[in-house]
Amino acid sequence: MSFDIDRFNADWLAAWSAKDVEKLLSFYSADTVYKDAQTAAGLTGHILLRPYLEGLFASTPKMIYTPDETWPIPGGFCGRWYCAIGPSGADGRMRGFDLCLVRDGKITLNEVYVHVMPA
Repeated sequence: MSFDIDRFNADWLAAWSAKDVEKLLSFYSADTVYKDAQTAAGLTGHILLRPYLEGLFASTPKMIYTPDETWPIPGGFCGRWYCAIGPSGADGRMRGFDLCLVRDGKITLNEVYVHVMPA
């Protein structure tokens, strides 16, 4: 890939932590496909991803995402992260993994896998 995966991933996760919908959308291609546990069938494009993110962020507490590791794969990268939910993780912790395909510096496919961690 022609860009710094670790920097891209850290900046992207910072936008998730900030719940900054516009900044997040800037990481995704206009025709992106996004999949997580709530959207297993996938959401295609900014037109569906924007309202999903707005609703998600309005209904969740503060969440701080910390990058752990990234691995380049053909056409993109995989990244593992940790998330503290609520003040200092008081509401729980998660470990997650993203599979991202990237074209021209934008995520074209994002599959999210999450595990709730014990307190």
